[in-house]
Formats: sequence, structure tokens, C-alpha cells
Amino acid sequence: MASQPPKYPESVYDFTIKDANGNDVDLSIFKGKVLLIVNVASKCGLTNSNYTELNQLYEKYKDQGLEILAFPCNQFGEQEPGSNNEIQEFVCTRFKSEFPVFGKVEVNGENAFPLYKFLKSGKWGIFGDDIQWNFAKFLVNKDGQVVDRYYPTTSPLSLEHDIKKLLGIS
Repeated sequence: MASQPPKYPESVYDFTIKDANGNDVDLSIFKGKVLLIVNVASKCGLTNSNYTELNQLYEKYKDQGLEILAFPCNQFGEQEPGSNNEIQEFVCTRFKSEFPVFGKVEVNGENAFPLYKFLKSGKWGIFGDDIQWNFAKFLVNKDGQVVDRYYPTTSPLSLEHDIKKLLGIS
């Protein structure tokens, strides 16, 4: 008899999500990698600095096992109004980002994307709170568990120490 899948996800690897082109992506392909999961927006005051620094982190650590997963979200000031194709073109053309950008999602409320419900369901006080704005960041270890959450105003480069620690880099 085949075993039943777990009722509740045990890690981010239990999710299948849509990429910007509508294709299914099983997050288990990222097993063994450190993930930085970010809700992004193209028309936010935080856009330029965050994309610039996310690109710098990705370029520096992608070969050591860092993956950045970007999830466009239009819930904050309608600052991500474009289609998935428009968002993808913006990110790739303006910022030359190489990390994966997924389909647009909601991160709060009744229709919150299941992955974001999981990310916010940690056992620490702040994790149960809604996402405050664009560019909230979740750091996930190689086992697919959330180890930290950072505010939208937290500079991606300020996470370098935590990322290096999870990657096993001195």
C-alpha cells in the first residue's frame, strides 16, 4: 500500500508551485540548498536596492548552494501590477537577475499562497504575523526549514553572515 503524503507540509520541499510561465516547479529540486525566499515588487521604493543586493548575493553564493526564490506580490500598494511575463521581463532586463522568479502570489489573507502560510507558521512570535510589505525575506536551511525571517527594510547584504553559516562557509 502506498504511503499517504503528510497532511501538513513538513518543509518547503513539500510544495509544488508555478513559475512565471505557469509551469509546475517541485521545490524538492532545491533539496540540500540554502534558500532565501522573498516577496518582490517592481514599483516599490525598496525595489532597486533589494534587487541589486539580491543579485550580488546570488552571484557570490549560487555556486556554494544558495538559491533565491522571488515571488511577485501585488498586495502592498498595488506595486506589482504587471502580468507574470511583464514582471519576468522587468527583472531580467532591468536587473539582469538570474535567480528564479515565480508566478504572482498573495502572501497574506484568506487567499495567501500555501507556501507563504507555511513560511509564516513557524513557532516563533513574529512568524505568525502577516507580511508587512514588499521584500520580506525568509531564510531556509538545507533541510527546508525556516530559520529566520527578516523585515522588508533589512538589506539583503546584511544577511550574508547568516547565509554563509548555513552554507558552511567560514
